[in-house]
Amino acid sequence: MSILITGSAGFIGSALCLKLLDRGDEIIGIDNHSDYYDPAIKELRLKRHLDHKNYTHLRIDLKDQEAIKKSFLNYKPQIVVNLAAQAGVRYSIENPLAYINSNIVGFTHILEECRNHNVKHLVYASSSSVYGANTQMPFSVHHNVDHPLSLYAASKKSNELMAHTYSHLYNLPTSGLRFFTVYGPWGRPDMALFKFTKAILEGKPIDVFNHGKHKRDFTYIDDIVKGIIRVIDKPSSSNKNWDSMKPDPGTSKAPWKLFNIGRNQPVELMDYISALEKALGKKAKMNMKPLQPGDVPDTYADVDDLFKNFDYKPETTVEEGVANFVEWYLKYLKLGK
Repeated sequence: MSILITGSAGFIGSALCLKLLDRGDEIIGIDNHSDYYDPAIKELRLKRHLDHKNYTHLRIDLKDQEAIKKSFLNYKPQIVVNLAAQAGVRYSIENPLAYINSNIVGFTHILEECRNHNVKHLVYASSSSVYGANTQMPFSVHHNVDHPLSLYAASKKSNELMAHTYSHLYNLPTSGLRFFTVYGPWGRPDMALFKFTKAILEGKPIDVFNHGKHKRDFTYIDDIVKGIIRVIDKPSSSNKNWDSMKPDPGTSKAPWKLFNIGRNQPVELMDYISALEKALGKKAKMNMKPLQPGDVPDTYADVDDLFKNFDYKPETTVEEGVANFVEWYLKYLKLGK
């Protein structure tokens, strides 16, 4: 298949490109190489697949409507996977407009070109952050999510609503994926695992928010990619039993669905740190701090729909995933980064 992937130099996007290229798909990658975090790691991720005969890379921004139009006209993708976004809950408090420009305006450009070019399936990244003030666990796509706690979360919920509109008006099959705390090799330097590992190796203290009491449904990168590929290959269809008197937030009469992709096994932050200490063979020095604005105390993914529809659920344990990350990170340091 011809698949256009936005955010193709990103953590998830690059890993997805590799797997799809391995199975013989033709990939058109789009990335703006922003400096939200060190762009050097993006270049190194990209080097892994840049020269593949079935890969084409476009350095453009989703905000550039004309460039997005040209990419669809020139390459005519059958499937689109939108992973590009301004990431980060805390940064959205400092710089809200970055999220509007990338996550709302940019996503609109993708939706427009998908409907104008009869794309067979649009798969897009949402986030576990959309659950916001919800405390009913585990988080289900069938729960109402109208109380986001950050603009990042609000922008992701907006993407789900925008996609629904296009599914309804233009019969465009769309699937939204709510990722739960993705980690692993080639991860983002602004994420906890990367920052913790660097600090521990340097003998510096790590900031442990909410005094280490919150839980996260940490999900390993390979499991995320496997889930995305399962979804790509099965476009969303209408829920014929959808009841407008009792509306289901996770499905629709339109070809639109939402799925959680998470480990379904929340882990306390202190246990996550313990797994890292074990893998490094070194104890962490900790600065205990309160819960940060915009953060949620706990996340826990209900993946029943993922399993029912695709016979799949993530299985990599935190101990295994963290050990894999540390093995990669030590090699990454030798690159002089």
